[in-house]
Amino acid sequence: MTSPVSGVSYPVESRHPGWPARLGPLRVKAGVVAVRPIRLRDAGEWSRIRQRDREHLEQWEPTGIGPWPDRNAFWSWPSQWAALRSLARRGQCLPFTVTVDGRFAGQITVGNVIRASLRSAWIGYWVASDFVGGGVATAAVALVTDHSFGLAGLHRLEATVRPENGPSLRVLTKAGYRREGLFERYLDVAGGWRDHYCYAITQEETGNGLVPRLIASGRAEQA
Repeated sequence: MTSPVSGVSYPVESRHPGWPARLGPLRVKAGVVAVRPIRLRDAGEWSRIRQRDREHLEQWEPTGIGPWPDRNAFWSWPSQWAALRSLARRGQCLPFTVTVDGRFAGQITVGNVIRASLRSAWIGYWVASDFVGGGVATAAVALVTDHSFGLAGLHRLEATVRPENGPSLRVLTKAGYRREGLFERYLDVAGGWRDHYCYAITQEETGNGLVPRLIASGRAEQA
């Protein structure tokens, strides 16, 4: 089985390096941040936070099928969890939950994993509104990036963010990602085709790792 990218076919690997895994913890302003695999029993907190934070999240996320309350209801999580876990077991995705002080606080996912000579993927994340500005997303991005370039065996990660999403742009910049350019009318978000900046990082750019950089800068400490 192959996965076509830019006209070239790469084999889809059946193994799943780097998943499941537990990462952290790191202490930041908001609390102790850790990353773990998604769980079926995350449904309740996942739904509660996403329903509460609709205004905070919907403006940045791809347009979905059906109304927000239905797409983020308790009963919609099992199918999402099963699909993500299936991709993870095929080595095509690294789906994680972000926790703060042991409580569900968001998600971070490495997706569209292509291996062979590319070894590339995208990284996406969201955190509950309570924790915006508290260093949670930056810590999670640093933890998962280092893991992706270590045990997961990847070489490049990229993230796309709307230019209006200041908090997320700051997360990527503080974590160590660089801006590569602008994708015009790149993704259907909130009912329209939106421009997105592309941020990226390669394994060579991380040096000893993004987590050690965060700690050295005083933005995090080992917990």
